[in-house]
Amino acid sequence: MERIFVFLRSPGAATSVLLGATVLALILANSPSSEQYFQIVNHHIGNLTILEWVNDALMAIFFLFVGLEVKRELVSGELNTNAKRVMPGIAALFGVLTPAFIYYLIAGFHSEYIHGWAIPTATDIAFSIGIISALGSRVPNSMKVFLTALAVIDDLIAIIVIAIFYASSIHMMYLGAAVVVVAALIYCNKQGYVRPLPYIILGFILWYCVLKSGLHATMAGVILAMTIPSKGKRGRKYVRPMQHWEHYLSNWVSFVIVPIFAFFNAGVSLAGFGVADLTHPVVLGVALGLILGKQIGIFGAMFGMIKLGIVPMPAEANWKFIYGTSIVCGIGFTMSLFVATLAFPPGVNQEMAKIGIFIGSIISGLLGAIVLILAYKIRTFKHK
Repeated sequence: MERIFVFLRSPGAATSVLLGATVLALILANSPSSEQYFQIVNHHIGNLTILEWVNDALMAIFFLFVGLEVKRELVSGELNTNAKRVMPGIAALFGVLTPAFIYYLIAGFHSEYIHGWAIPTATDIAFSIGIISALGSRVPNSMKVFLTALAVIDDLIAIIVIAIFYASSIHMMYLGAAVVVVAALIYCNKQGYVRPLPYIILGFILWYCVLKSGLHATMAGVILAMTIPSKGKRGRKYVRPMQHWEHYLSNWVSFVIVPIFAFFNAGVSLAGFGVADLTHPVVLGVALGLILGKQIGIFGAMFGMIKLGIVPMPAEANWKFIYGTSIVCGIGFTMSLFVATLAFPPGVNQEMAKIGIFIGSIISGLLGAIVLILAYKIRTFKHK
């Protein structure tokens, strides 16, 4: 039991659990038990399938956690000043635009495929930071801070993209009700309410209203996060509700919600998939968007900013470390899989997108780790 707790406290634990859930889903989807696996995925509980409950309800909690992370970084973290936001902000923006452009060049010629342009624009925080953390002292701390800040901004951009481009037809009555609930949440914040119960109750109501409004239900999680007070007073005691919420949700998100999401979304049947399918526009667009688009966009932005004197070279880093970190950002996985479910209905295109995500994320992770290890060895050799 002690070994389990030691493992769960280790930096790569969440990444390992997520990877395990993904591998298990792929095995079941391509085993004699595949029929039972897909029956469970598509089994109805009420008006929604289990897959829809996971993607609409559990992922709303994931986005609540992401929203809390974003708010913390903006209030008191690595993004709490405009100067700190410049480098990861511009890098994240180009790290979104370039993969989208590459996808468009490859798959944009067909209206059926074009909706997937946002799939390769996301960076998976768990996997990318997991790889950097696993490399330990081989990677300068400035690169870890940069990656964390970039991934947070990347998630913020993804949230905006989902809200704008992947909303269905809007139902004004429910949207109006959602606005009223948000006003109530803001009122609670302004009045200094720090107990969780009002926010939880209003959060559930908000989730239902957003779900019915046509916006994606996960937006409720982000909105709720923005209204949680960063600090306050309960009696004579000063408290930090936002920090408490984030701390409480951290393990649930890392070890339960995200692995469950992966288990129900990563199960791609490879039956009938051949080598020729690797040239499918969606597979190529997503994979190359992650592998090439991320590194070109992020490294190119960093190169331009440093050469123009807009930002300094990160402490103890060099171009090799920046390049390796840029490649690691091509691990899209969780957020990319989520966007794929919004971009394409269940079927061939969604399956092709998921395969593209697997290929792009695996190559980006392995290649990025190799470049970072080589960068460390070269620097160590030069210092001898």
